Amino acid sequence: MSTTSVFKETSKAPALRDAAVRLAERARDEGWSHEEYLAACLQREVTARDSHGAEGRIRAARFPSRKSLEDFDFDHQRSVKREVIGHLGTLDFVVGKENVIVPRLPGTGKTNLAIGLGIRACQAGHRVAFATAAQ
Repeated sequence: MSTTSVFKETSKAPALRDAAVRLAERARDEGWSHEEYLAACLQREVTARDSHGAEGRIRAARFPSRKSLEDFDFDHQRSVKREVIGHLGTLDFVVGKENVIVPRLPGTGKTNLAIGLGIRACQAGHRVAFATAAQ
């Protein structure tokens, strides 16, 4: 039975299905063991699932736009400290089940920071719900 026919029916592992033949060829060319080939296949599927899961969580959070912490303009908002945002980006507050309060005047980037932190949390495997104060 060929590698192609084994994975044609695999709908529960689409990344594995798509990568198995290419990885099998590479494994033959480079002399991988069966274990190395299996590990490479499974790593592709895990990586794809993590990526798709993060995208699904980001969509489910209903952010009004897509912003990242890396996109934040610290030159425009000099009162915001890079070190503080960097620390928040570690998501220690999520793991510690702590709140983050950002009191600032309108137009100072609070929403962008909240979206950036929320997206970072989604990518780390956390479910997020975005809402404005009015909502």
